[in-house]
Amino acid sequence: MRLFFCLLCSAFVSLTAAFGHPPQKVYTGVHLMNLYSLNMDEHSFYADFYMWFRWKGRLDPTKIEFVNLIEKWSSDNAGFDGDSTPVKLKDGSFYKIMRFEGRFFHAFMLNRFPLDQHTLDIQIENPEYPADSIIYVPDTGVVSIRKTLNMVGWEVSHCGIKTGIQDYGTNFGNPQENAHAFSNLAFIVTLKRPLSYFVLKMLLPLLVVMLVSIGALLLHPSYIDTRSSLPIGGLLTAVFLQQTYNDALPDTGYMVLMDKLYLLCYILISLVLLQIILAGNALNRNEPDTLIVRQERRQILLYIAIFAVGTLVLTFF
Repeated sequence: MRLFFCLLCSAFVSLTAAFGHPPQKVYTGVHLMNLYSLNMDEHSFYADFYMWFRWKGRLDPTKIEFVNLIEKWSSDNAGFDGDSTPVKLKDGSFYKIMRFEGRFFHAFMLNRFPLDQHTLDIQIENPEYPADSIIYVPDTGVVSIRKTLNMVGWEVSHCGIKTGIQDYGTNFGNPQENAHAFSNLAFIVTLKRPLSYFVLKMLLPLLVVMLVSIGALLLHPSYIDTRSSLPIGGLLTAVFLQQTYNDALPDTGYMVLMDKLYLLCYILISLVLLQIILAGNALNRNEPDTLIVRQERRQILLYIAIFAVGTLVLTFF
C-alpha cells in the first residue's frame, strides 16, 4: 500500500513538472495624476501615477521594473497607511497600491508636425518571474486620468492598458537561466495637438504671406518695382516664420508637415516673381498690357488653387 502511494505521488510530481502550473494572473490598474515636461530634444516625459495590483497566489508581483524608465524622482512601495504588506481582501485575493513618479523614454516622431500625435507608454515587467509564472492583465474599467489634469497645448485622445510577452531571446549571459520571456504591461496615453494650433498659429500666417505675394499680380505690369517687392518681402517673411517654429523643434533630419507646406509656398512665390519679370520684359517689347493683365488674372486663380489643393493633400493624405 505504501509502495502504491509512493508511486502515485511520483506520478503526480512528474505530471506537474511536465505540464507545469498556469501562470499567476495579476490584475493591474493605473490612475494618472500628472503628465508633464514633454522634452522632444531628449525624448522623455515625466509622469506621476498610482498603480495597483490584485492577485491570488504565493508569488509577489509588486517587485516590478519599469522598462523605459530614464530616471526616478521618487517611488513608494507602501500602501496609503505606510505598510508595505499587501492587504488581504475578503475574497482571499491580495491587493497593493503604489505611487510612482519618474522620467520615462519616448521616441517622438514629428513628421506630422503640427498635426502630430504621440502614444506615450509606461512599461512594467517583473524581473524575478518569467511569463510562465506571472502574467499581468488589465483590471477592466479602472484605467483613469485625474479629471482636472490639463496639459497646455495638448489634448488627451486615448488612454488604456495593453499586455504582451516580451521575448528577449537571450539568457543574459547566465547558462543556467532558461527564462527569457516576461509578461509586459504598458499603460498608454495618446496625446495630440489641437486643430486650432495648426489652423490659427501655423497655417493662417502662411496663408496671409501667400495672398500678399500672389496679390502682386493684381497691380498693373508697369509698376514693376512695387510688384516685385511684394513677393520678395513675402519670401523673407516665410523664411522667418519657418525658422521660428524650427527653433522649437529638435534636429529631426527629415521634413515635417510644415516644412512641406513652406516648400510649396516658396515654389509659388518664386513663380509669382518669375511672372513679374516676364511681364516687365513683355512691356519692354511693347506687347499689349491688356493681354498680360488677362493672363496674370488666370495665373492668380491657378496659384491659389495649387496652394489650396497642395495644402489639403499634404495635410490629410
